[in-house]
Amino acid sequence: MKRISVICMCAICLFSCAGNKKENSGNKVLVADSSGMKAEIPHFFPVTDYIKGQVYDITNGSINPFKTVITPSKTDSNWLKMEDLSKEVSDFYTPEIDSNNLASLFAEKKFMDQTLNAVTFTYDPISTLPDTFSLRHWDVYVDPESQKVTRVYILKKLPQNKMQQLTWNTGKGCNIKIISEDTVHGKPIIEKQVFIKWDGN
Repeated sequence: MKRISVICMCAICLFSCAGNKKENSGNKVLVADSSGMKAEIPHFFPVTDYIKGQVYDITNGSINPFKTVITPSKTDSNWLKMEDLSKEVSDFYTPEIDSNNLASLFAEKKFMDQTLNAVTFTYDPISTLPDTFSLRHWDVYVDPESQKVTRVYILKKLPQNKMQQLTWNTGKGCNIKIISEDTVHGKPIIEKQVFIKWDGN
């Protein structure tokens, strides 16, 4: 069984898996510790494991990803070696996005996005994050009928007033942007875009 099938089951269960004894309580889980006391903690979809699982399946598939890099001065395209796909998205492997690492720093909101026809789980900081902490926001989009993850969006802060974005479209491709917080005519400056496509179309 492929790793991605296992991870998608998490979405089917509405992100409700956790260790030890547990009971569902809305979008949270009651976890029993060694003393039997129950503490309520949020349970986040394991985004990092999901992306790594997708990369694993693509790397072991039969279609080479196609990469396009766009900068203000030029556009380059080439076939990407299978083993290089993980390197392209490795910036988004840390910090690991799961409940254990981030439940104390981020809060989850859930709503139905009619425009995208997706159940959206959105995550924002509970309070001001340290400047050294790069992760700033992420979203998980789930198809309401199949209950499978269709898209993941991650936003990270870089040095020199820049932001880095990843949009991961399940089964299709991904887009990585480097954006300056400086603006031109009120719009942010996109310094670099990397499009990687693997759906074969």
